[in-house]
Amino acid sequence: MLGTVADAVRSVITPAALGADQAEPAVVEAPDPAGLYEVDEIPAVETIEAAAREYDRAADAARRADRGKRAAKKILDRLPAGVYGTWRVFRTPSSRQTPDLVEITRIFKANNLGPVPMKACAPSLKVELFEVAPVEVEMLAGVAA
Repeated sequence: MLGTVADAVRSVITPAALGADQAEPAVVEAPDPAGLYEVDEIPAVETIEAAAREYDRAADAARRADRGKRAAKKILDRLPAGVYGTWRVFRTPSSRQTPDLVEITRIFKANNLGPVPMKACAPSLKVELFEVAPVEVEMLAGVAA
């Protein structure tokens, strides 16, 4: 917490210096999961390019939609249930459950069981357009193109 306060004070005094300390983290690639195509099963490059293009387009659309949803939710979350114009705003109980990590941690500490075991989430699939620079090929003398 003291570091956060110090960062806040430095950002007011010298904001450029604070930003200079923070380099963009390098992208770390996760190992390939099990169940991938065998070498003889890999689709044609054109099929892969089309899938990557569609995935990138859909992921971008999902990010834009998520930003819009979050902005609208900021307003709607604060409304009491009711009818507003042509829209009914209400809440329903969730059927999903999640582990209570605070309670689990308390139980582990109370029984000297050490840290709560954790496992990593599945790696996220990412795609990026990779532009291949054209290669200059020298023509050999006497060889027709």
